[in-house]
This record gives sequence, C-alpha cells and structure tokens, in this order.
Amino acid sequence: MRDQPTWRIPIGVIGLFIALMAYGALVAIFIAPLISGWSALAQAPVYVVLGIVWLLPLRSFLIWMETGHWGVKDAGEP
Repeated sequence: MRDQPTWRIPIGVIGLFIALMAYGALVAIFIAPLISGWSALAQAPVYVVLGIVWLLPLRSFLIWMETGHWGVKDAGEP
C-alpha cells in the first residue's frame, strides 16, 4: 500500500486523457470516412471493437500508475 503521494497518478491521468483524445481523433479521421457509407448495423460492430481495443493496454498502464512497474510482478521478483 502506498503511503506517499506519487507523480505517476496525475501524469498518468493526463497521459491517458491525451492518448484517448488522439485515439478518438485517429478513429474519426481514418476509420469513420471508410465506413460512413455502411448501414448503422454494419458500423456498430466496428465501433464496438474499436471501443474495446483501447482497453487492452489499460491494465498495464494502471498497474504502472499504481506501482511504477509495467505489468504484474511475480511473487519471487524483488
């Protein structure tokens, strides 16, 4: 358990916000024009997948914000 404030949490939140804005902009610039002619039912799975993709690296990022290590450390590691 952390007993001292850490710089990683506010910097991580700001970084996450910036990364999500960039990801959203990239999707809006590159993906939306490609599928704009599709029906809403065809577009929905694409946006669902794109909405889930950004979550994949989030676990490691949140672990880094809390511990300073990327990913979960084994019990035997220092």
